[in-house]
Amino acid sequence: MGDYPIRIKGYPLVAKTLSFLGADPQFVHNRNMYPTRILLADDHALVRAGIRNALEGEASLQIVGEVGDGPGLIQALEDLRPDLLLIDVTMPNFEPVATIHRIRLRYPNMFILVVSAYDDDVYVQGLLRAGVNGYHLKDQPLSDLRLAVERVLTGKRWISSSLVDKLIQPTEAIQPDTPKLSSRQIDILHLLSKGLDNRAIAAKLGLSVKTIETHLTRLYRQLNVQSRLEAANFAHEHPELITRAAKNAAPDNQLLLPQEQQASILIVDDNQRYRQQLRRMVGRIYPQAMIYEAANTQDALHLVQRLSPQLVFVDVVLGDESGIRCTRQIKTQSHHSRVILMSAYPDREFHRLGLEAGAKALLDKKDLDAATLFQIITDAIE
Repeated sequence: MGDYPIRIKGYPLVAKTLSFLGADPQFVHNRNMYPTRILLADDHALVRAGIRNALEGEASLQIVGEVGDGPGLIQALEDLRPDLLLIDVTMPNFEPVATIHRIRLRYPNMFILVVSAYDDDVYVQGLLRAGVNGYHLKDQPLSDLRLAVERVLTGKRWISSSLVDKLIQPTEAIQPDTPKLSSRQIDILHLLSKGLDNRAIAAKLGLSVKTIETHLTRLYRQLNVQSRLEAANFAHEHPELITRAAKNAAPDNQLLLPQEQQASILIVDDNQRYRQQLRRMVGRIYPQAMIYEAANTQDALHLVQRLSPQLVFVDVVLGDESGIRCTRQIKTQSHHSRVILMSAYPDREFHRLGLEAGAKALLDKKDLDAATLFQIITDAIE
């Protein structure tokens, strides 16, 4: 709505204005005298600690409780009656949309801000319709989280900026002014942008140098460029072209890895939905790989002992377990396994501890697109 240009005096008029904006007037009036009581709901203790650290410096905010599952949340809401619920709706024993709808009906004056790693536009729209006041993505800076809380508490709707475009235009179709390239051209453009020469590209894709030269001639024409450098610049200016095409390509037109190489890849993440998403992406890029999943350290170590996988993806937070400790145990058990740590909340301390534990890298989950995975898998199997 924006700020009103006129000065309003007197609580009744202020209350009326705030009510119009969707805020509870009595609550907003009392915020000047009492701190806002916040309940944190997230099944990852490390994530809750990060959010607490981000908000505790605000004198007007008071975190009154933390919960990690659905039943605990319902009880805490009844006992604590918070002003703001800050929640990751993918907790155990919690059905997101239906339960949020019931919570909204029972606590109509409580603000609800979802903090999630998922950016699926249908999922977001369902929660907004159920009555949440905002949806914040975990991969955004913690300073943005403080801003999200502030905006929600003034009665305004908050949606992370990266979600706005998806909600307005949810399809991932490449825009009409972007050249339509074949999967093979996408493969070549990606490798060219990495600095590979024709011979190296031919070796990567299992083609002859002459075939690569023919593809490049057509590629330059479609991109309307005259040189290798201009084509590389085009790729860097349109990263979505490579990412989207690689993700949506059919199985017989994938980014090609050496066919004689067999690899076992292990994905360790306590979130089943994310494991399956990552498994599908890896499977598209490297169909001949044997892909395994584990939800906790114990299952991961059992698989590592049995398989000695070449590549292991490990989430930094495994429920109440530490993915960094899991990494250390994996490296102790299988020295040659290459471990890549992942996090929805990348942090310098996580990075330092992860490398000390033997991980090759700590990556932001939102950066694990098809092009990045292709490079990681190629490095691991070669």
